[in-house]
Amino acid sequence: MQHIVKVTVLDKKLFPELQQQYCMVPDSGVCPCYNIGDQFVFYRNDERDDYWHMGAGTLVKSGKPDTGNLQSPGTRHCGSEGVPFCSEAWDAISRYIYSGLQGGHIMKGRMKNENEMITCCNDGTRPVIFKIERIDIPDSDEKDTSVKTDGPIS
Repeated sequence: MQHIVKVTVLDKKLFPELQQQYCMVPDSGVCPCYNIGDQFVFYRNDERDDYWHMGAGTLVKSGKPDTGNLQSPGTRHCGSEGVPFCSEAWDAISRYIYSGLQGGHIMKGRMKNENEMITCCNDGTRPVIFKIERIDIPDSDEKDTSVKTDGPIS
């Protein structure tokens, strides 16, 4: 069985009072690196290994861009070709992507579906909320035993 992992940006939060109090750019707004609805698909097979390239080239669907965001120091790379993930987001979600690509349970016992995870990046003033899904793809020569039949599966 092969496994792919889909990452979807579900939401972006903003804590302006924390930005005002602590940030060098106190009105920088929500994260400029991602848009709600962005989707990334990771493969790890003989043809490609997206994990070891930090997701470069994995964007398959773009969400609606925000308006009025300021680029703060450290986010100027966001949205540039081949760099879909900022380092803070990658640090927070990469372990779940890796587990899913290996066929592991992303969050067994915590989520309704053990192949899914809802998590966020490490930015405390403007976190991005991600949904991470492991998608199982049976090999073409594997029999599908998930279907109930009256007789043997051929």
